[in-house]
Amino acid sequence: MTPSRTLALTEKLIALSSVTPDDKGCQQHLIDLLAPLGFACEVIESNGVTNLWARKGTTAPLLVFAGHTDVVPTGPVEQWRSEPFNPTHRDGKLYGRGAADMKTSIAAMVVACEEFTAAHPDHAGSIGFLITSDEEGPATDGTVIVCNLLKERGEQIDYCIVGEPTSDETLGDMIKNGRRGSLSGRLTVLGVQGHIAYPQLARNPIHLAAPALAELVAEQWDAGNEYYLPTSWQMSNINGGTGANNVIPGEMVIDFNFRFSTASTHEGLKKRVHAILDKHGLHYELKWALSGLPFLTPRGNLSEALSAAILTETGVTTELSTTGGTSDGRFIAQICPQVIEFGPPNASIHKIDEHIELRFVDPLKNIYRRTLENLLR
Repeated sequence: MTPSRTLALTEKLIALSSVTPDDKGCQQHLIDLLAPLGFACEVIESNGVTNLWARKGTTAPLLVFAGHTDVVPTGPVEQWRSEPFNPTHRDGKLYGRGAADMKTSIAAMVVACEEFTAAHPDHAGSIGFLITSDEEGPATDGTVIVCNLLKERGEQIDYCIVGEPTSDETLGDMIKNGRRGSLSGRLTVLGVQGHIAYPQLARNPIHLAAPALAELVAEQWDAGNEYYLPTSWQMSNINGGTGANNVIPGEMVIDFNFRFSTASTHEGLKKRVHAILDKHGLHYELKWALSGLPFLTPRGNLSEALSAAILTETGVTTELSTTGGTSDGRFIAQICPQVIEFGPPNASIHKIDEHIELRFVDPLKNIYRRTLENLLR
């Protein structure tokens, strides 16, 4: 059988070994396809990261497709049943690094625009693409750079669909209308080192910190809301001691992380942690790192248009969800009031033998096209 346009483009992109932050020419291939459709394409480079901003039209509303061409490393190549960057069909699936996260989504978005603009050359509004090669890496020179530039220019995005793999058991059963924020801390509790036989001459930071840590574990940070589970605080690492069993350590280091909802703010969470530590009289140092703010898109035009497209194409009634890790949606939400993530099932992402079921490839494209029709026709 002749592969579909979407499948052929997906395979072309998978064959380009674009391990973050190297784009490997993926975005130039997209430019070659988008420019003939009337998109003005701009390459924005930052510290070795390649970003693409493409726009067709000048009027509102502006619907943007967003995604990333970079992929995570393959892991041990010998553990793959086929070469990671050689797209391979097996058992009704397309295998290759990036098949699910997220080169199929990008291909589907491009082909959806080809079909939509051919059928509706005088469509309302504008269409954009925001593509980066720095989503799987530090994410400091990718989407955030483009968003800041658009903000400086005063370019308003009205709707954004991020092609992250959000589906659970079947295509379209889940879309993300928000993501939790991520706030990390490194807490160093200071004591006094000494011989374990003379505890009166030392101050054990492990013992001193234990009551405060127990309180932090038991604390209810918020109750969540309609869209979010309650904010979670988790310790990921505890390090203390010299390695000897007869020495009281002089310090203990604890790494922790908040995954927080829109029911809390990072400033408020910081204050509450400091208040608990201070209440217990600890001598400590605490360094914070905010890697992402929470964002939320309540039910509205975009979620309704996308949900209707999913139902029409697949017969599936989708679920709105805010679960999972952070994504570039957190940056786009700062300049766009409605951001939704939607893509193929995510069970194989970042794994050996990453894949997508072939039966989902064209329906994914059709859903993107139907969403365009629902909003811009």
